[in-house]
Formats: sequence, C-alpha cells, structure tokens
Amino acid sequence: MFSILIPTFNNLEYLKLCIDSIEKNSKYDHQIIIHVNEGNDGTLEYVKNKKIDYTLSTENIGMPKALNRASTKAKFDYIVISHDDFYFCPGWDLVFKDEIDKLNHNFFYLSGTMVNYKKKVDLDNNSIPPVFDAGDNPKNFNENKLLNNLEKIKTFNFQGSTKCPGLVHRDIWKRVGGWSEEFSPTGGDDTDFAMKLWNINVRIFKGLGNCPTYHFGSVTTRKKNKTLFTYLGSRGNKIFLKKWKISINFFEKYYLRSGIDNNKKFIFRKYKGPIGEPIKSFNYYCEIFKSKISLTYLILRKF
Repeated sequence: MFSILIPTFNNLEYLKLCIDSIEKNSKYDHQIIIHVNEGNDGTLEYVKNKKIDYTLSTENIGMPKALNRASTKAKFDYIVISHDDFYFCPGWDLVFKDEIDKLNHNFFYLSGTMVNYKKKVDLDNNSIPPVFDAGDNPKNFNENKLLNNLEKIKTFNFQGSTKCPGLVHRDIWKRVGGWSEEFSPTGGDDTDFAMKLWNINVRIFKGLGNCPTYHFGSVTTRKKNKTLFTYLGSRGNKIFLKKWKISINFFEKYYLRSGIDNNKKFIFRKYKGPIGEPIKSFNYYCEIFKSKISLTYLILRKF
C-alpha cells in the first residue's frame, strides 16, 4: 500500500517501537524503508534480521539526504514520511486510504496528527499539535494509556498539515525532486518541501485529525546537543529566506494558513478545502517588507 521512509541515527529502541507499531496497527501491508545513519548501536543488524529494506551511510547525513536515498527503493505509489520516534496508532493507514479514495488526482499533501509528548499532561488537544503524556522513551511508554485515550485525543481535520507523518504520491515526490538537500542535516526542509509542492499547484494541504501518531519529540537532535535544535531551525530559516525570498513563517501563515501567529501560538484552523491564493491585506504587505529587510541583512552578512 504505502512506502514508509524512516531515517534513523543510532536510535534503535525507538525504531523498534516505531516498526512494531506499524506492523501491528496497520490495516494494510506496507513497505518499510529505513535509512540507517551509522547504525553502530545494532540498528543495521536489526534491520537486516527483520529483512526490512534499507539504505546506509557511514555517517549521519541528515533528514533530506536520508529521505531521498530511501525513496529510491520505494515500490508503492504513495510515500509516507516518518520519524523514527513515532508510534503509529491503530488504523492510521485506513484513515489515509479513505482520504485518498475521496480524491481523483494526486495533487495533495496529507498528514496525520502528531501527538507530542508533554510531561504530566493527561490530555490537551487544544494545544497545537495535541500533547499528551504516554511516556518520553520506549521504557516508560504507556501504550495502554495512549490507546485508551485515543478517541479523546482525536481532533478535527485541519489546514496546513503537521508535515509528519506526511503522505504524498510518488510521482509528485519525483516531480519536485524529493527533499532539498541544501537544508541538511535538517531544519526548514519540511516547509521547503511544501513550498515546492505549492509551486506545482498542489493546493490540498490537509491534516487528518482522526489519524493521531504519538511523537516522543525530536529525540535525535535533543540527545546530541541541547542547543542543536534551535540552531538548525535558525539556519533553516535563513536558507529558506535566501531561496524563496520570504520567511518560513510568512509562507506558512499566508499560503498554508498555518504556522505561528504574532503571539507565537500555533495557527490551527479547521480544514475548509483546497487553499486559494493568499489574501493580500495590509499585514501581508507589512510582513513581506519585513522579509525583504531580513533578506537584505542576510545578503550583507554573506550568509
């Protein structure tokens, strides 16, 4: 049914849980493709023993390159982009399949809903994405607690998607050249992918509220360096700005109708259909002007 791309970097216990969740919680049979970065923690042996399709690099090449390499082995028409610290909830693929069946074309980008770990939060699906405490690692993961609360966690379909787990047709993936490798190792690459889709007239960016996926939360970047995640986000913003002449925030807010508002809160709107052209209000032009100032600054600083 789907070819699921999962980059991993010495994260074996999370990867095992992720794959186990796919195997037991899927309605259909899928192709799992792992990109193994290094794999010196036993990941490579595990993948080989499981007879899972994989690609390999001797060092961490980052998310974009890993996804692109893994995608070369995809044999199904639909590609799913996943992190290795996901837990796929029961019926996740059926929700995607039902949504695909409603469409008569391939110009769409669908996502499930990431349910991010947050300590001591029983449930807050008013947060964007929803947050929940079912444990922050495989050892203390409370699967029963998560599954018993699934119906409460599920939310409405929303505009813009949460990027991962994301689903796109393989022809569309190839048409835009997959993930842009200049963003390696990561940071801004997912929004860049959305921009490339926008530029070929993809207008359906839809998050599926009844397709929750538990996310332990940027495990690789957090465990390698506590400041790395912030640095990569800042770097990715700069690359995006130089490439597209607008900021990530601007594109997500005015084009995808999502992103973060001026109060640094996530924009979470109910899905109302394909996106039209951005509404060019006074604030739109003000923020365009801010993007141009930021771009000029980057050029002068020779970033």
